[in-house]
Amino acid sequence: MLSSSKVTTILPVKDMDRARSFYEKSLGLTLAGSMEEGTCLFSDDGHNGIQLMLKPEGSPSGNTEVSFEVEDIAAELRALESNGVRFEDYDLPGLKTVNHVAESDGHKAAWFTDTEGNILCLHQIAG
Repeated sequence: MLSSSKVTTILPVKDMDRARSFYEKSLGLTLAGSMEEGTCLFSDDGHNGIQLMLKPEGSPSGNTEVSFEVEDIAAELRALESNGVRFEDYDLPGLKTVNHVAESDGHKAAWFTDTEGNILCLHQIAG
């Protein structure tokens, strides 16, 4: 039913200029435009996207909001770090990172936060 629907993840931001700059410059996402006052949309294909929504009183969920599937997590991690992105390290029961990357059952993942505290992830599926 919904498999061919457009998908947009909506993230709350307190400072639109700061967040927009992070998504454009640090992550290299393509700005598709503003949808309405206090929002902006990032999308390369017009089908899937990330929308930032100004919510001065809002707060992030504390969970991973978006995960980007990549082919080479180590290369993407280095590229993003060169743009100022800081990756998290975890040492929790069931989740331990080594050089920012956790490995489990053929998957690799690394987490970072945007300027607004939203948790984002890179993940690679072993092929």
